[in-house]
Amino acid sequence: MKWTVLAAALILAGPAGAATILLRPAQVFDGVEAKPHPGWQVLVDNDRIAAVGPNLASPAGARIIDLPGATLMPGMIEGHGHLFLHPYNETPWDDQVLHEALALRTARAVVQARATLMAGFTSERDLGTEGAGYADVGLKQAIDQGIVPGPRLTVATRAIVARGAYGPKGYEPGVVVPQGAQEVSGVDEIVRAVRDQIAGGAGLIKLYADYHYQGGDGSRPTLSQAEMSAAVAVAHDAGRLVAAHSVTEEGMRRAIAAGVDTIEHGYGGTAAIFKAMHDHGIALCPTLAASDAVARYRGWKGEEPAPPAVLLNRRSFQLAHAAGVPICMGGDVGVFAHGTNAREMELMQAAGMPAPAVLVAATSGNARTFGIDKLVGSIKAGLLADLVVVDGDPTRDIAAVRRVKLVMKGGMIIER
Repeated sequence: MKWTVLAAALILAGPAGAATILLRPAQVFDGVEAKPHPGWQVLVDNDRIAAVGPNLASPAGARIIDLPGATLMPGMIEGHGHLFLHPYNETPWDDQVLHEALALRTARAVVQARATLMAGFTSERDLGTEGAGYADVGLKQAIDQGIVPGPRLTVATRAIVARGAYGPKGYEPGVVVPQGAQEVSGVDEIVRAVRDQIAGGAGLIKLYADYHYQGGDGSRPTLSQAEMSAAVAVAHDAGRLVAAHSVTEEGMRRAIAAGVDTIEHGYGGTAAIFKAMHDHGIALCPTLAASDAVARYRGWKGEEPAPPAVLLNRRSFQLAHAAGVPICMGGDVGVFAHGTNAREMELMQAAGMPAPAVLVAATSGNARTFGIDKLVGSIKAGLLADLVVVDGDPTRDIAAVRRVKLVMKGGMIIER
């Protein structure tokens, strides 16, 4: 599709000047096949993978790094993050949006970007600054220019919501309160918002298909079918993918009809909805870690049965997986701590997805869904050398991805 090439170009910038390096782990997980390859090695030349396979010859002057007992795999891709948020048990979302200075939020985002990279996540789709405007564009530029370390970012900037349907809320009616996303009402306004955000640096567009007008209402569809369809058409014309927040059946139905590329959360999905997603090639980003984290902030200790919101999230994930819906690995990190992104992967395995399938989702699966698979997401000659080495075998126990021994981005080893 025409926007796939642009999506790849939007994350291409990265460090240059890397040397020739031969990595010799115990095994290589290539991001595509379920089984790892014992004895394989990876040769990196400058910022690219030059060769993959057993018994590679070491070019003259190459640096050799032996990694016994370790698995080398593609750098992981965080599919749903918010670098300008931090855990809600530290500061509630409303207070982050209304009371934290932009400079403070940006400084924290810089630290959180580094934590993400050091956890082995070399790319991230950041789905809205939640009231921090276009600050994610500047953070992306700082990372691309080598000013600060972090993953390759595709950023959504402000995100788009129906007027009156987001937050913060709870203030004197009629008083204008800063919002966590850009409000629109009507086709003309949403088209203008999409174009403005793209002009401001958005690499993708995020829409809220549903939300709650008042806290006790529960989520309801907010953007109309006409609004969503117009937004998607404009975004796709500009080469941008579209992610839709949706937790209701009707919101998901409208998102599917509009032609979005991914649906975030999807708690209210039914078998019929997930069949439609499968048939249209729309991926689900289930964000299991978000519902898990919020439940724990409210006192849940992990015992079963889990709280209803956690059970609903698990069930929708299982329905989607059973229907063959492409699964995006993305945890809504920011609700919980950056650098602990693997929490989502562990919950995916616990909910029934085999560890190799979780790894594929976090690497080549996300790369394909986000249109960047010609650059990253698997280990093969010609792709960018975004690699991570972990202690042990994550194809057997997904928790091994937390035991990071080495991170490489664009052929450069990131110093721990």
